[in-house]
This record gives sequence, C-alpha cells and structure tokens, in this order.
Amino acid sequence: MAEQIIFYILAAIIVFCSIMAVATQKIIRSATFLLFVLLGTAGLYLLLDYHFLMGVQIAVYAGGVMVLFIFAILLTNEPGRNVKFEKPGRMFLAGAAALAGLGICGHIIFYNVNKFYTYIVQPEFDMKDVGMAMMGTDKYQYLLPFEAISILLLACIIGGIMIARKR
Repeated sequence: MAEQIIFYILAAIIVFCSIMAVATQKIIRSATFLLFVLLGTAGLYLLLDYHFLMGVQIAVYAGGVMVLFIFAILLTNEPGRNVKFEKPGRMFLAGAAALAGLGICGHIIFYNVNKFYTYIVQPEFDMKDVGMAMMGTDKYQYLLPFEAISILLLACIIGGIMIARKR
C-alpha cells in the first residue's frame, strides 16, 4: 500500500514537472523542471529496486546532462528572456503528433504486455557483468557507443562555446 502511494506521488510530480517543463516561458525554469522529472524517474527506479539504474539516472542524466543543458542555455541564450510561443497551427500539429505517438505506444504495450513478463522474471545481474558489458569490446558489449556518446557531448560543448564566442 505504501509503495502505491509513493508511486502515485512520484507519478504526479513527474507529470506536473513534465507539463511545466514544456509550458513555462523561462528557459532556466524549464531546465529545472526537467531536472525534477529526471529525479522523479530515479525515484521510480528506486521503488522498483533497480539501484544501479537509479544511480545512473542521477549521475548521468540529472547530473551530467542537466549541467550540459544549463551550460548550453547560458552560453547560447539570454536566460532571463521569455521564449516565444509557437503559432497555434504548429502547436495543434505537435499535440496531434504527440497523441498519435501515445496511441501507438499504448497499443504496443497493451498487446505485448504478456511477452514482457518473460523478461522480468530473469535474475538480477552482478555489477561485474554490467561493467564488462558496458566497457567490453566483444559482441553485445558497448564500449564503442559509450565513447561515441562522449564525443557527441564534447562536440556539443565545443559548439556551445563557439556560438557564445561569436557574440
């Protein structure tokens, strides 16, 4: 019962902050609401006893990616300036696309939920196995994508600095 109450509280926080991240006109506030969404997602991982994913969510996304977003905002934009709303036609089109995506995802989940249960019953991995999978170079190991993402983040930082330097 307590887990359900905590789940509903976290879900309400995530939904509210997600809406506010999109609806607010101040870009720094939008990034702050996104940070709360990421922390709420980490809380859901903790509720599911996925301690490793909770730690990764906080360290990588709430820590690293949000710092990168804030630096990019501060380097490329005036943080106190209001963001203009899009034209109503574009907002309607974006809302329709979001609803279509939600419907497709809901359809896939609804008709495949029994297939997911076979994957949930598997035992939890040892941290050594997770580390070897992330940093290994064999088949089904992820060192190359891990390094490619770090190069992409470095390119974003350099691009933000170059844009800010031109001003």
